[in-house]
Amino acid sequence: MSAQEFNDEQRRYLEGFVSGVQAGRTAQGLKPLGGVAGGGAAALPGPDAPHLAAMARTEATGKKLVNEEKAKRDEHPLDAYPRLKSEAAAGLYPKGVDNFRWRFHGLFYVAPAQPNFMCRLRIANGILTHWQLAGVADLSERHGGGYAHVSTRANLQIREIEAQHAVPLIEGLADIGLTPKGSGADNIRNVTGSPTAGIDPQELLDTRPHARAWHHHIVNQRVLYGLPRKFNVAFDGGGRIPVLEDTNDIAFTAVTVKDGHGVAPGVWYRLALGGITGHHDFARPTGVYLAPDDATAVADAIVRVFIDEGNRTDRTKARLKYVLDAWGFEKFLAAVEAKLGRPLVRLPEAAVVTPPRQDRMAHVGVHPQRQPGKVWVGVGLETGLMTSAQMRGLAAIARDLGDGDIRLTVWQNLLISGIDAGRAGEVEARLGALGLTSRPSHVRSGLIACTGNTGCKFAGSDTKGTAKAIAAHVEARLSLDGPVNIHLTGCHHSCAQHYIGDIGLVACRVPAAPDSEETIEGFHVHVGGGFGPEAGIAREFYRDVPATDCPALVARMLAAYLAHRSGPEQSFLAFTRSTDADTLKALFDAAPAAA
Repeated sequence: MSAQEFNDEQRRYLEGFVSGVQAGRTAQGLKPLGGVAGGGAAALPGPDAPHLAAMARTEATGKKLVNEEKAKRDEHPLDAYPRLKSEAAAGLYPKGVDNFRWRFHGLFYVAPAQPNFMCRLRIANGILTHWQLAGVADLSERHGGGYAHVSTRANLQIREIEAQHAVPLIEGLADIGLTPKGSGADNIRNVTGSPTAGIDPQELLDTRPHARAWHHHIVNQRVLYGLPRKFNVAFDGGGRIPVLEDTNDIAFTAVTVKDGHGVAPGVWYRLALGGITGHHDFARPTGVYLAPDDATAVADAIVRVFIDEGNRTDRTKARLKYVLDAWGFEKFLAAVEAKLGRPLVRLPEAAVVTPPRQDRMAHVGVHPQRQPGKVWVGVGLETGLMTSAQMRGLAAIARDLGDGDIRLTVWQNLLISGIDAGRAGEVEARLGALGLTSRPSHVRSGLIACTGNTGCKFAGSDTKGTAKAIAAHVEARLSLDGPVNIHLTGCHHSCAQHYIGDIGLVACRVPAAPDSEETIEGFHVHVGGGFGPEAGIAREFYRDVPATDCPALVARMLAAYLAHRSGPEQSFLAFTRSTDADTLKALFDAAPAAA
């Protein structure tokens, strides 16, 4: 009987059985069945074979798989959908490792922060239609809390979903052409790309077809689910709005290759690998360049090497960065070429034209498009929040005055594109009626906050509440004339990427009083982070600051900057990096709290 004659359930059972037998034989000093060391992929049928083989090889060395790996082997989360559906219909929330399994379907049980589900979507390149946004508004109202948040992956999250509403919600999303599948757990996360793709006057490349091709490739390839850990991929087309691609495991950056270097001149993607700023690392250039249409094939090969070699025994080391650290780039790229079946193109840095400069304020306000007479309008959202009524209102503006697209950004806001330049004022008026604006202050336009402890069990503080308090406090006391990015994240996972903010705050618990065992919410405060050409990890300046003291502290820091910078042209980042740490802290401490 051949492997093709088994049904799916039988194949899944046999894969797990063979993997366990192989590991057991190795532990007894016996040769593995079929002569494949550790239960290699050749001995196993089905698309899960590379994962099962990697698990078996790990166990064959005497190491123990983490619980999440065992869960994937015992019952693949995609195969568990019928059980999810029946249990949710009965009003049951997941217990134990099922909370991990259900995340493969985009559902996160977020107790004790909230006693229900959160659903994270997938939106390729962050772009959806007006009718899809209106559909999300209806679904969030019918099945959730009546609101959604724009995330730092240009994505949407719906919250306060009761168990019996979970499956109707995710199936309702499918009905409007959206999916949450693979948006959590050990999977490739939402694919980000330039939010102004196809409309940006300075862009080198429209990232939409490449982000969309990768999105559909991973959604429809079972082998690309259940990686050793989560995986991020981003495409930057050289437009005005930063995509933060250098914070991703794979960064594709559009560049212009000059003539005379043995390849066709024109726009190529530069490949960088290993970004994970929560672990103090940016994606580093590999020296590899590829034709844009090759992006999916190259990314696929990279992920497959990660499947084979990623750490399955330690969740803190189970990211691509650690494979690169152990192997080095050349060994890793050789393995990628073996998967790909051909060599990658390597070029010297001198072969490439420096990419165009990005604009840290282009995600808000009114900006001309490449299409004559058209503009995009960047709408500010308070820490990414939109009510269902606001979503329907934004959808109506895009439908009535724009080209029908809603473009989400990694800055937790959105753009409405294709608007006649002469009607931008009408858009602002309609935004005002929704309680929104395209003209947020410099503080609010760069204010980023993760979910925090009101909706995430890992967070130590109310990040969104503190972010709002910082904005209100600073606006009442200071007038900034340039952008400042303030990032608040609730835990070491750094979902809000506090290490790349001008000012970055990471939550902690601090003593309520000297020598007290009671703790209250607080933050460690970092300064001087950057991205892109100014990439750098922020330095820690203050520890254990009570959350209630953070607004005044941030105001003092900004007041010191305004008082001591070399001139209006000097950014906060440049000021903090050009001043030694002791002097800078002294200036911060001496600045008046109510400047």
